[in-house]
Amino acid sequence: MEFLVSLILSILGKKTKTENFRHAKRYWKRHAPAFSFSRTVMVCTLLFLYIPLFVIIFFSFNKSEGAHFTGVSFRWYEDLFLRSGDLWMSLLYSAIVAVSSAIAATVLGSLAAIGISWYKFFGKNYIQSISFLPMVLPEVIMGVSLLIFLSGIHMNLGLITIIIAHTTFCLPFVYLMVTSRVDEFDYSIIEASHDLGATEFQTLVKVIIPAIFPGILSGFMMSITLSIEDFVITSLVNGNVETLPIFVYNMIRHGVSPVINALSFVMIFALGLTVVLLRKGIKGFAAGH
Repeated sequence: MEFLVSLILSILGKKTKTENFRHAKRYWKRHAPAFSFSRTVMVCTLLFLYIPLFVIIFFSFNKSEGAHFTGVSFRWYEDLFLRSGDLWMSLLYSAIVAVSSAIAATVLGSLAAIGISWYKFFGKNYIQSISFLPMVLPEVIMGVSLLIFLSGIHMNLGLITIIIAHTTFCLPFVYLMVTSRVDEFDYSIIEASHDLGATEFQTLVKVIIPAIFPGILSGFMMSITLSIEDFVITSLVNGNVETLPIFVYNMIRHGVSPVINALSFVMIFALGLTVVLLRKGIKGFAAGH
């Protein structure tokens, strides 16, 4: 009963809301049931997602190539850093494609989100509808259609065509994330900047972009993730260029090498460190603005 009363009182004011919400939260923690279905589902989901990662990390230190752990060894990390030039080259190709396509998709998607959300023009509803097609279409259909188009304009398949393809399927994700920020934007701020003499470009650079920057950054990071892990579309438009997913696929066709486990741990560590640094950087950016 106290819990319900606290929730009702929390609606009655800012100060009351803060104090009573904290009280209700402490009360719920003390009297929460021992078994919670939602908590159990959450734990099972986390275990399902993260146990394979720990298995990969564990076997990256295995002395032998088999599925049985025979001792701790760093031989696969030695092979990774000293005798895997082709693997690192494929990772370099993936990084070039991911960064290039993410930048292109972020710029185009952000400008599209601003223009479609705030301006009225012929065919606006049609463009809004078809902009999400790459998100719902199967990757095979997307890849085949891009291959037919690129072949139709007589473009040689290679690194450039991979960047074009990745930009195409990353664009809707950036558009969706930036649109969610633009919809919450207070348009009166733009009117105020115009009243103070700012041009359209100055308003875009100094007012709009800083306000929607979290959405832009989220779209950029999502694009990099989607680009690095893509296999189906890349395999159709890559020509002779081997990105990391294609190189790994060609490796495991002849048996799984523990070098892949070592590379996976290096990438997990690097991505985790990047997330921590970005989180601190975003907090500093938000505090400064």
